[in-house]
Amino acid sequence: MRTRDEIECWLTDMDGVLVHENQALPGAAELLQQWTDAGTPFLVLTNNSIFTPRDLSARLRSSGLNVPEERIWTSALATADFLKQQSPGGTAFVIGEVGLTTALHEAGFIMTETNPDYVVVGETRNYSFEAITKAIRLLLKGARFIVTNPDATGPSAEGPMPATGAIAALITKATGMEPYVVGKPNPMMFRSAMNRIGAHSENTGMIGDRMDTDIVAGIEAGLHTVLVLTGISDPAEIARYPFRPDEILDGVHQLLAAGPIESDEI
Repeated sequence: MRTRDEIECWLTDMDGVLVHENQALPGAAELLQQWTDAGTPFLVLTNNSIFTPRDLSARLRSSGLNVPEERIWTSALATADFLKQQSPGGTAFVIGEVGLTTALHEAGFIMTETNPDYVVVGETRNYSFEAITKAIRLLLKGARFIVTNPDATGPSAEGPMPATGAIAALITKATGMEPYVVGKPNPMMFRSAMNRIGAHSENTGMIGDRMDTDIVAGIEAGLHTVLVLTGISDPAEIARYPFRPDEILDGVHQLLAAGPIESDEI
């Protein structure tokens, strides 16, 4: 079994690990600085496909965290990377925001409503019934169905709101077609992230706050997994699953070189 000392590259989730409601969590800024000073390759991952890396870098900066845009890997980027490999120069009808459309444009894709190779659904704050109807009809005509992430709901100031997975379920019900989902918990998102920074599973760690996405995908990708309890998981939640992370920590502050390094009992 690998120890943390053997880890040379890190992937980390963003919400619930580094930030909570736009507030930096204890130790997050120091950990990012520690990696930067040591030249440790790392990427901050998010299933959110709304924002571009530049947008997210600015948002993190306002929370007191210095993460250059090239250190951010979104489900939109992972989706664009996947589709570029599958169908270079392909076409797509997209339901999503600038984070997704920009990523697909930069991957050489053409946006079209006429016989696209793919229908790609990502996060958006303004789902249009007209666009969903168009997506359904294009899929029934032969387009392939891709979704950036499976999250059924997302947070808002007023409470949960329907997210990508919920809209994908509506389209699936109408077409009978299941989408291919690129984002977490698909380990492909981690593999594409590792390719981005030249990392290998043998010496890469994944830090997350969710058993059902971060940890299971990390295990399936062969990574050293670290669950932090600053997000949605608590001991009762952890006990529900038949798998365990390599480490369970109170927060990322325990990953600091000068801080405690022992993990809780698993």
